[in-house]
Amino acid sequence: NKPRSKKRRPTFRRLLKTSGVKLENKLKNRQLKQNVSAKKQRKEQKRLRQAVKGAVAALPPRPLETYCPRPGERKDTFEEEEDFLESLPTDMLEDDDLQLMSSMAQRASFITRDLSSCAPVHSGKKRGSEVTKDYEKLPRKMARIEQKEVIHLLPIKDKTGLIPQKTFPICVSEVGVSRGYNMSSWPEGAAESMEGLTAEEREQRRAQKIQEKKLRIAALGSAVISDPISNVKRVKELRGMLMEADPSVAVTVRKLVMVSLMEIFKDVAPTYRIRPLTEDEKTTKVKKETQQLREFEEILVSQYKFYLEDLEQIIKDWKQQKKKRRQAVNLQSYGGLAAVAVRCLTELLLALPHFNFHNNIIVLLVPLMNDVSDMCCDAFRKLFVQDKLGAASLATVRVISGLVKSLSYSVRPEVLQTLLSLRIREVKKDIEATKPTKKFMNYQEKKKNLSRMQRKWKKAEEKLDKELLEAEASENKEHKLKLHTETLNMVFLVYFRILKKAHRSALLPAVLEGLANFAHLINLEFFDDLLNVLQNLIQSGDLSNQESLHCIQTVFTILSGQGDVLNIDPLTFYQHLYRMLPRLHAGASNDDVIIVLRCLDTMLTRRKKQVTLQRAMAFVKRLSTLSLHLLPDASVGILAATRAALHSFPKCDFLLDNEIQGSGFYLPELDDPEHCNAQNTALWELHTLQRHYHPVVRLFAAHLSRGAPSEGSAALNVELSRRAPVELFRDYSLKDMTFNPPVDKPPTKKKVIKSNRSERNSYGRICTSSLTPLRSCVGVFFRGLMK
Repeated sequence: NKPRSKKRRPTFRRLLKTSGVKLENKLKNRQLKQNVSAKKQRKEQKRLRQAVKGAVAALPPRPLETYCPRPGERKDTFEEEEDFLESLPTDMLEDDDLQLMSSMAQRASFITRDLSSCAPVHSGKKRGSEVTKDYEKLPRKMARIEQKEVIHLLPIKDKTGLIPQKTFPICVSEVGVSRGYNMSSWPEGAAESMEGLTAEEREQRRAQKIQEKKLRIAALGSAVISDPISNVKRVKELRGMLMEADPSVAVTVRKLVMVSLMEIFKDVAPTYRIRPLTEDEKTTKVKKETQQLREFEEILVSQYKFYLEDLEQIIKDWKQQKKKRRQAVNLQSYGGLAAVAVRCLTELLLALPHFNFHNNIIVLLVPLMNDVSDMCCDAFRKLFVQDKLGAASLATVRVISGLVKSLSYSVRPEVLQTLLSLRIREVKKDIEATKPTKKFMNYQEKKKNLSRMQRKWKKAEEKLDKELLEAEASENKEHKLKLHTETLNMVFLVYFRILKKAHRSALLPAVLEGLANFAHLINLEFFDDLLNVLQNLIQSGDLSNQESLHCIQTVFTILSGQGDVLNIDPLTFYQHLYRMLPRLHAGASNDDVIIVLRCLDTMLTRRKKQVTLQRAMAFVKRLSTLSLHLLPDASVGILAATRAALHSFPKCDFLLDNEIQGSGFYLPELDDPEHCNAQNTALWELHTLQRHYHPVVRLFAAHLSRGAPSEGSAALNVELSRRAPVELFRDYSLKDMTFNPPVDKPPTKKKVIKSNRSERNSYGRICTSSLTPLRSCVGVFFRGLMK
C-alpha cells in the first residue's frame, strides 16, 4: 500500500475557476505587450520624422520653379525681353528693396510658374479648399416661399353641373426658427410698414390679421382637443404665438392664445399626477400604445410647465414695469396682459388641483393677493370650499403664513379673511391616544408576543392592508384629520403672531373674526393666555364695536366648547356686551347684529346654568329697548333672541307685570347687569311694538306680551318658532322686501271676500310704507329742524 498524499486534489469547480483566472491573465499580458510595442513604434516614427525635417532645413533655399524657354521659342524674342528688363529704371530703388525683390523672386510660385500647368503649387496644404468650405458654411437668407392652405368647401350645383368651391384662409410663410418656437404662424407681411395707409385702412388690416389669427388658433385648438395623443405637438406651435411680434395685433393675439391654452389644458389634462419615468422603466420594452401614452404625458407636462413660465414672466414684467428689447407690447398694455394671465392661473388653480405644478401656481398667486386682491382672494376662497382632502388648503396656508411674516404683517386684511372659508370642522385632539397599539408594535414586542409564523402573517397582513388602501383611492379619515390639524396650527400661528407683535395693525379685525370662527378648535393650553390678551384689548378702548364683539364671541365660543371644564366667570365680558348693545347701528349697515345674536345664543342659552336671574332679566330688558330703534330685520332677530331668553329663564315672565319685585328702582344707564335692578321694571316696549309697521315685528311683539307660549292661539307658527334668531334676521333682511306674515291656515275664499276693506287697505299701506321707512323718518326729522 502506497502512502496517501497529504496534498488535497483540487475539485472540478476549482480547476474551472483557476483556468478562468489564467485565461484572463493571459489576455491581459497579451494586450499589455501589444500596447508596449505600438508605443515603441510610434516613438521611432516620431524620431525619424524629426531627423528628416532637420536635414531638409539644413539644405540651401532654391527656387520652386525655374523658367526655361521652349524648344520652339525664338531667341530674338527672348533677347528683346532681356533688353527691356535691363532698360528698366532700377536706380530709383534702394539696395534693400532690390535684395528683397530678388529673394521674393526665388520663392515666388505664381509669378515664375508655367500658367499652362493646372496642378496647384501648394497642393499639400489645401488652403484654397478650406477657404471655400468656410465660405459655404456661412448662413444664407432663405427665400420666402408662400404656401396657401386650401380648404375645400361644399360644391355649388348649377345648370351646367357641380362647381367645386375652395378658400385660402391662412397664409403660412416658411420663416426661420427663432428661440425654439415655430414661427410658421406669423402673419403675412408682418414687417410691412403701414405708414402710407389711412386710419380706416389700418383698422381694416388689423381686423383682417386678427381674424386670421383667430382661425389659426381655433384650428390648432380643435386639432389638439379632438385627438390629444396624436396632436399634442400642436400645443408647442400654439404656444409659439405668445411671442407675436406684430405690434398692431400682439396684445389681442397673446390674450387669445393664453385663454385658448388654458382651456386646452383644462380639457386634456388627466385626472392624476404625472410622475417622471425611472431608468428601469425607460429601458423596459412596452407596447406601442403604452409608449404613445408616455410620450404624450411627457410632452404635455413639459408644455404645461413652459406655459406656466410664460404666464409668470408676463406677470413679472407687469410688476417691474420693464420693457425688453424687441418687445412688440408697450408698457401700457402690460396691465391687460397680466390680468388675463392671473385669470388663467386662477382657473387652472381651481380646475386642476390634482395635476402637476399645482403648488407652483399657489406660490405664484399668493403674493398677488396683496396686489390683485379681489380676483386671487375669490379664487382661494373657492379652492378652500371645494378642497375635500385638505392638501391644497395646507399648502396655501403655509405660503400665506410665510408671506405675512416676510412682509412684516403689512398685508391687506382680505388676505387673512380668505382663511375664514377653510372647511375645518374637526381636528385630531390627541395623536398619541388615537394610535392603535396592536397594529404598530415594535420589533421587540412582536418577538415577545408572537411566534415566527405569526410575525410573518402579521407582516403580510399589514402589506395587504396598505395595498388595499392605495387601491381604494379614497379619502383616508386619519390622513384628512392630520392635514386639517396642521392647517389649523398654521392658521393659529399667524393669528397669535399678529396678536403678539402687531396688535395695532389693520389686520386685527380679521384676526379677531378668524379666532371667533375657529375658537371651538383651539387647544386648551392656549385658553388662559388668549383670554388675558382679549380682555386687555377690550379694556384698552382702541377697538371698534365690531372688533370688540368679535373678542366677546371668541371668548364665549371657547368657554362653551372645550373651555367648559375651566372654572372661569367671564363677568367682565357680560358687562362689555351689555354696555355695547345701545351702540348698535340703526341704519342699513347693521352687520354687527349677527355677531350680537351669536353672542347672546352662546352667553344666555348655552350657558344658562352659569347665568344668574338678575343678569338674564337685565339683558331681556335691554334687548326689548334695543328693538325699538333698529330696522325691521334686526328687530325680528332681537325679538327672537328675547323669546329664547324667556324660554331659558321662565322666571323672567314677571317682567310682563306692573308689580315691583324687591326694593329700589330700575337704573337703565348703569352698565352692570347685576346691579341695575331690572326686576323693578316692565317690558312696556312690547306694547309699542304691537303698532309697528312691519307685520312680523307686530306678530313677535304680541307673542312675547302674552308670555311667549308654545301652544294656543298666541303661539307662533312652525316656520317662525323653529328658526334661530340669526336665520330670521337673514330671511327678513332689507334685501328681500317680502313682508307677508306667514300663517298656518290661510283663510278661505269667502272669508277673504267678507274681510274688512279697511283692514286690507291698511295692510297695503303698511307694505307700501315699509319700502322707505328710514327715509320718511329722516325727512320728518329734518323738516322739524328746519321749522
